[in-house]
Amino acid sequence: MMDLLDRYILKQFALTLIFAVLALCMIFIIVNLLESLDNFLDSKVPTLIIAQYYLYYLPAIMQILLPIATLVSTLFTIGGLSTLNEITAMKSGGRSLYRLMLPLLMFTLMISFVHLWFNGWIVPVANQYKHEIEAKYLNKSQSGGTIYNLFFRDAPTRNLVIQYYDSKNKSAGIVSVEEYTSEDKPRLKKRYEAEQMIWSDSSKKWIMNNVIIRDYFNPLVQTQKLAEYPIKLNLSNTQIEQLKKNDQEMNLDERRNYIDLLKQGGKDVRVQSITYYGDYAFPFANLIVILFGVPFASVRRKGGIAIQIGAAMIISFAYMLFTKVSQVLGNSMNFHPILAGWVANIIFFFVGLITIFRTKT
Repeated sequence: MMDLLDRYILKQFALTLIFAVLALCMIFIIVNLLESLDNFLDSKVPTLIIAQYYLYYLPAIMQILLPIATLVSTLFTIGGLSTLNEITAMKSGGRSLYRLMLPLLMFTLMISFVHLWFNGWIVPVANQYKHEIEAKYLNKSQSGGTIYNLFFRDAPTRNLVIQYYDSKNKSAGIVSVEEYTSEDKPRLKKRYEAEQMIWSDSSKKWIMNNVIIRDYFNPLVQTQKLAEYPIKLNLSNTQIEQLKKNDQEMNLDERRNYIDLLKQGGKDVRVQSITYYGDYAFPFANLIVILFGVPFASVRRKGGIAIQIGAAMIISFAYMLFTKVSQVLGNSMNFHPILAGWVANIIFFFVGLITIFRTKT
């Protein structure tokens, strides 16, 4: 049950967090706008479109900056209480540093879950709109309704090649399917070549048109030509539409399905899986930074705000750098993808606990 002091601390923290998020986002947008201004002017992008571009860019910015803002808010809130000797008064009243942290930990745990939902399902949608503006006005490549030169391992013993695919009409042009005897010692046993392949919603199958089927399994190659041939593939029309998206445009559910699809085809998906689990772990940095921020800010130091801001930046960048490094090391050292994705959080969590225990309460 929260008391008056808990509500007081949370109010200071929440107000500081809102200000920190707005300030950091504004700084990021201004810096990015100065860097991109020449491109906007050269492409004669209307002012309203530029505003829309940064509106869609804002969720991706917040995705990265929220843990930094949480740490800054912790240092300023607890540092302010320490400067005014309010922490000393709380300790004199029997409130330990652990009890002081409790409302912040509960609040940032809630923020972490909201951050996870925001990163996983809101940011990808905003990225799609942002990329559409880049493709239309800044001449940046963007996947549209047509996919070209799709090479896909539909099963461990089956490869699929599509020269072009129109997702609007659900049709593929210049298609070949190769089937092999086994995964360990592959030997081509059958090949399908079709001018066109259309997805049938009723039968949930692909219909090949003007198809040539070559059977290599017999001593002599047997060839037959058919005007129409239904073929059952693991890859569906919906899954092909997912393939045209990049990782930034997929929500977490779509990325899970995409990884399963690649794994089903026999592809090594360790890197994609580690990144996927790492994206689940990253929002909980909001909780972990509390373990560093409260002990550091509760002790009065020379230098005041400058030292606190410097500490916030060092801890934040160290965490982000270690997150990427640990994922690479986890992949090279054959860690389980879940462990590789979460290892940075695990290590920083225990280092944070050590920091707390070494601080006078």
